[in-house]
Amino acid sequence: MARTVLVLALLAAGAPAQTLAIRIQAVINRTPETRRAQWGFRVVPVKGTQVLAQKNADMYFTPASNTKLYTTALALLRLGPDYRFQTTVETSSVAVDGEIRGDVRVVGTGDPTMSWRRYPYERGETNEIPLSAIEDLANQIAAKGIRRITGSIIGDDTRWPWEPYPAGWALDDSIWSYGAPVSALTINENTIQLRIRAAESEGQPAILSLVPALEYYWIDNRILTQAGRRQIDAERNGRLVRLTGHLPVGSAERTENLAIDDPAFFVAHALTEELTRRGIAIAGTPEVRHRLPGETYSPATGPIELARRQSRPLSEIAQVVNKVSQNLMAEILLRAVGSDIGEEGSAKQGIAELELLLSSIGVDHEDYDFRDGSGLSRLNLTTPATTIELLKHMYDSPLRDVWVASLPVGGLDGTLETRFEGKKRGNVVQAKTGTLTHVNALSGYIRSRTFGMVAFSIMVNGANTSAAIRTAIDKICLEIAR
Repeated sequence: MARTVLVLALLAAGAPAQTLAIRIQAVINRTPETRRAQWGFRVVPVKGTQVLAQKNADMYFTPASNTKLYTTALALLRLGPDYRFQTTVETSSVAVDGEIRGDVRVVGTGDPTMSWRRYPYERGETNEIPLSAIEDLANQIAAKGIRRITGSIIGDDTRWPWEPYPAGWALDDSIWSYGAPVSALTINENTIQLRIRAAESEGQPAILSLVPALEYYWIDNRILTQAGRRQIDAERNGRLVRLTGHLPVGSAERTENLAIDDPAFFVAHALTEELTRRGIAIAGTPEVRHRLPGETYSPATGPIELARRQSRPLSEIAQVVNKVSQNLMAEILLRAVGSDIGEEGSAKQGIAELELLLSSIGVDHEDYDFRDGSGLSRLNLTTPATTIELLKHMYDSPLRDVWVASLPVGGLDGTLETRFEGKKRGNVVQAKTGTLTHVNALSGYIRSRTFGMVAFSIMVNGANTSAAIRTAIDKICLEIAR
C-alpha cells in the first residue's frame, strides 16, 4: 500500500512538468512558420536539478544577443560591479607660460559612457549632449591655463589592439550604429545621428543635418525629394558617406544612426574643436594612434595628466548592455576582461577567460563556440542547456540582484518593453532577447505560479519570419508562468 501511494505521489509531481512540455509543443505546432523552424529550449527551477521541459537542449544554436548574457556575467564576476573605466588627457612636456610644446594625447581604456545616454538606465530619450564628455575634458584643460599647443591632439586607443570588427560580422553592419567599430577610445557610442528631411519641392536634394555637428564625414548627398515610397540607402568608403534614395514632399523627418569609422580619430577632432572654441591655439592637425594585433602595448612613461574622466560603474553599464542590447558596450566589456588579465587586451583574451568561467561551472568546451561579445557574429554557437547553467550559476551567486536587475522586464522596459503588453503576468518574465535574420532567442527567468522561480532558454534558428516566432516565444513564456 505504501509503495502504491509513493508511485502515485511521484506521478502527480511529474504531471505539471509533462503538461508544460505538451503545452509548449502545441504552441510550436500552431503555425506553419513556427513548425518549420529549428527549436531548442530548456526550462528548470533555479534550485534543484529537475528539468521541467526541454527540446534539442544540447543542440547547437546561433544565440544572437543571448551572447550578451555570457559577456555581462563574465565582466561582473571578473571585474566586479563597481569597476570603472578611466579616460585621461596626457602630455609629455611641462606647460611653460601656458604653452605645451609637443602633442597632447587622449588615452582611452574603453569607457563606453562618454555619450548622450543617462545612467542608471532610463527608458526613453534623454536631452544629454552627445559630446558632453569632450566638453568636460576641454574645460579641465582650459582651467589649467593652457593657451597654446605646438603639436597635435592625438586619439590614443592603443590599450587594445585595433581590431574594430569581430569575426563573423557582416560587411554592411559596419555602416550602422549597431555595428559600430570597437575601440578603447569611444565617444557617443561611436555613432553620428544623421537627420534627413525632404525639400519643399520635388527634384531638390533632401536636407541633411548631423548630431553632433562636427565636420568629420564627407557626405555625398544623392537623396532626392520626389514622389514614391520613402527609401534611404548608404554606403561608406573611409570618411566618405554616399547617400542615395528619395523622400516624398512633406514626409516626416527621418533619422539614421551612422557608425563612426575610427572613434579615436573622431575624439581627436572633437577635442581639437572644443579647445579651439576656448581660445586654445593648436598648431597641429588631429591624429590617431592604433596598436595593430601582435604589437606590444607600450604606455607613455611619466605622463603629465591634463584631464581625467571616470565612467559610471560596471553594474550600470551591464544594465544598459542587457536592457537595450547594446553591441558596442558588450564588445568593450569582453576586451576589458582581457585587459584585466594581461596587457594584450584583446577579444581573444576575453573569450579565453570566458572559457575558464564556463569550465568552472561544469560546462564542457565542446558545448559552445564564441567569436564576439555581443552576438552580432553569426559564427557564435551555444546550446540552451549551456545557457541554463550560466543562468543558474548567476542566480546562485552574490551578484544575483545586480545580474537580474540588468535584464529587460516583460511589457516594462528594454527590448521587452513592447512585448507582453496587456498580457496577464507578462511582467514576471525577465530575460535577454536575441535577434538576427532567421534567429530569435529569449533566455532568463520567470516567476511561475506552478513551479516557482525558473530559468529558461529558448533558441530558434532557421526561422523565415521573426514576428510569428516572437509571438510563439512569448506564448511559451506565458505558459511557463501559469
